[in-house]
Amino acid sequence: MDRQCGEIMDTAFFQPNTDFSFLGIQHVLVVLFFLFAGMVLIRYARGRDKPTQNRLFFYLAWLVSSSIIVWTLLKWWIGPFDIKEDLPLHLCNFLALILPVFAIYRRFWMYEILVFWILAGTTQAILTPDLSEGFPHVNFFKYWLEHAGLVVFIIYATLIYDMRPTVKSIFKSFGAIQIYFIAMIVVNAFLGSNYLFISRKPDHASLLDAFGDWPYYILAEELIMVPYFYVIYLLLKRSSRVRSKELA
Repeated sequence: MDRQCGEIMDTAFFQPNTDFSFLGIQHVLVVLFFLFAGMVLIRYARGRDKPTQNRLFFYLAWLVSSSIIVWTLLKWWIGPFDIKEDLPLHLCNFLALILPVFAIYRRFWMYEILVFWILAGTTQAILTPDLSEGFPHVNFFKYWLEHAGLVVFIIYATLIYDMRPTVKSIFKSFGAIQIYFIAMIVVNAFLGSNYLFISRKPDHASLLDAFGDWPYYILAEELIMVPYFYVIYLLLKRSSRVRSKELA
């Protein structure tokens, strides 16, 4: 077993590197890749029947979710696994895990919550990635499949199933994130962890740096969340109008 683990760790997929940098060539290329791939997927799906659209949606959900499942299992098997950092409880990790549930049932109330969590929550992760390992490190693939995949997934749901949030959806999603927030406070208190970055800001540079020290950045997030959700709502509402004109 030790020899097998050693052989795996010697591959380029696990060898440490610091090839990724903010707005570097890999950052730009991977964002462009997922932008192109998402456009191709949605364009392809639009011309297919409902069963095919549903299968594509389900496969996409499992692809994104598997990135978290495989990464967590690898951390547990190869190590080191730190319960304070490696449980899939950060918001994007949690969202990736539950995507298959939404892909199966496609309930509107699920969409109402997920659309704001994903589009608001992954913006920072894509613009200011918490990532140092570049291609072809396994963490590189995991990070971008998770975060960019979440965005492609929810845009697919929006455009293919013609789902759009309402003003009430903003407050439903805001209420749901408060429940998750409270749950993570309990988890962090029990484990001494920092899931959802409640106990302290992330070590890497992020948009949270603009909101001051703890606990002021948490208060700032709470204050801007509803206006931020409202901006997303307006953008999606506008996209619905544009789509209606295209079909008219």
